[in-house]
Amino acid sequence: MNQAFSPSPGLNPAIVWRDGQLFRNGQPHRILSGAMHYFRIHPDQWEDRLRRLAAMGANTVDTYVAWNFHERVEGDIRFDGWRDLESFIRLAGDVGLDVFLRPSPYICAEWSNGGLPFWLTGRTSAIRTSDSAYIAAVDRWYDELIPRMVPLQAAHGGPIVAVQIENEYGSFGSDSEYIRQQRDALTSRGIVEMLTTADGTQRDMVTHGATEGAMTTFTFGTGVAEAEALLPAGHSLMCSELWGGWFDHWGEQHHVRSADSMMSTVDELLAAGGSVSMYMAHGGTNFGLWAGANYDRVVQPTITSYDSDAPIGEDGSTNAKFDALRAAFAPFHDEELPAVPAPNPVQPAQAVALTAAIGLRAMLETLPAVGGASPMPQTFEQLGVEDGIVVYQAQIDIPADSKIDIDGLRDRAVVFIDDERIGVMEHDGEHVLTVPGGARRGILTILVESLGRINYGPLTGEHKGILRGVRVNGRRYIHGWTHRALPLEVPTATGTPDMAGVATATVEVEAPADSWLAFPGGVKGMVWLNGFLLGRYWSRGPQLTLYAPAPLWKAGANEIVVLDTDALPTAVELRETPEYGPVEEFIGS
Repeated sequence: MNQAFSPSPGLNPAIVWRDGQLFRNGQPHRILSGAMHYFRIHPDQWEDRLRRLAAMGANTVDTYVAWNFHERVEGDIRFDGWRDLESFIRLAGDVGLDVFLRPSPYICAEWSNGGLPFWLTGRTSAIRTSDSAYIAAVDRWYDELIPRMVPLQAAHGGPIVAVQIENEYGSFGSDSEYIRQQRDALTSRGIVEMLTTADGTQRDMVTHGATEGAMTTFTFGTGVAEAEALLPAGHSLMCSELWGGWFDHWGEQHHVRSADSMMSTVDELLAAGGSVSMYMAHGGTNFGLWAGANYDRVVQPTITSYDSDAPIGEDGSTNAKFDALRAAFAPFHDEELPAVPAPNPVQPAQAVALTAAIGLRAMLETLPAVGGASPMPQTFEQLGVEDGIVVYQAQIDIPADSKIDIDGLRDRAVVFIDDERIGVMEHDGEHVLTVPGGARRGILTILVESLGRINYGPLTGEHKGILRGVRVNGRRYIHGWTHRALPLEVPTATGTPDMAGVATATVEVEAPADSWLAFPGGVKGMVWLNGFLLGRYWSRGPQLTLYAPAPLWKAGANEIVVLDTDALPTAVELRETPEYGPVEEFIGS
């Protein structure tokens, strides 16, 4: 069986599959790729990371396109600054790399909501189907995205040589019309390069994820033999995600995979004549609140780091995996590989005291109101809040020895009555708190934090906030709610300090350079550096340091702001190396 389905006569794809092999310009070819995501790397560091990938021996970079990164507000689609995808692709070509583009509306990737905009999943539950409302939104997005990609294809002199349709669809659904629509959405807009699908190594996954005209590829940590057995006739063997490492959830150990273990799968795949994309070659960072979450009987929010024990570390450092891949890939190149770039400079270690600026309860009163008053609490989606924190307030009559429960909490709540903090609830636990003291009337304030939108499985797109209501003693609903939201901009309010709340520090540095920030004594917080939201820390680990890349620093004074909902740290420490916590050998399956 040969490659079929050629929608654009007169334009030839750079790579085709035929009789179980890939060919480029008539010559046998291997795709030796590594995944790195432009949205997880500061744009000033794109070139550094791409050059390290080329030095690793890759001939291709693969990247997802995160729809929600480009269209945070419906209709306001951005391709500037950090979102300048075209510049990233051109830069890859300048470095000498092909591009494997994965633009599907859904990407998983441990990224918030699997890349789907919250405003879309807020109004439709029929995601990743041929539902007309979902398809209309995808079409509007593709009308903006794909015409930007078309001239960057190899057929037009650009670096894009392969384009993926959707992403592991066979693990999610069975709407074959939807997969055909997604294929046609690409080709009808001018995509002519080789199309692929990607699915796990189970027959039903391949059955429901494949479509005519697209080469079937696989995702696995181990499973070359299984992939060979499932490979359709004529298709060329390729693992489009070979999991050489793994991501971490809060509360777990740091997942690692040894170089020997990783290379055993890589070598087996190459020996079988296959192509490969290492996932991840360079993981990068879930800056801001972009980290997603998984669900496996409990919610599993992903940490800020996406280092993934990759061959190229979060800061661009290289390791034994990098060396092993460089040696394995080198024989597939006609010329000597580029030299490995020198390590990037780091800030000297120092510690600076944090000064408390305002207590948590007082700070909540300074946040802007969102939405109007409503009988029942509104979800983040109803309020137009993408992520972060929503504060729910209502007047409440409290009988003696009463309990308060939240019906449908997503994900974590800090509860006050008047100025008294009465407890914390989390998504997976008992959503009931006993109210201390006798009968009284007061203001109930509930700070609800989204810990990351689910990115994989049937709960992708689940809403955030209080989904149903709040009750007294499991019976009487509390009505009459107002809402406030924490903007993602740095909090600036000042007032009376408390054990939790906002604290600031000024850090003097001689010159911009990478650093790793630690927050001793802190429990559950967000961190801004010079107004940029780096991400979260959480004392439950495993991650103990936040990556602060060189482009975010400036010579002289730098402002660090911390918002901690539980207990403020005493200082910010600049460290020269990361600390990801206790390790656990793990192979994704």
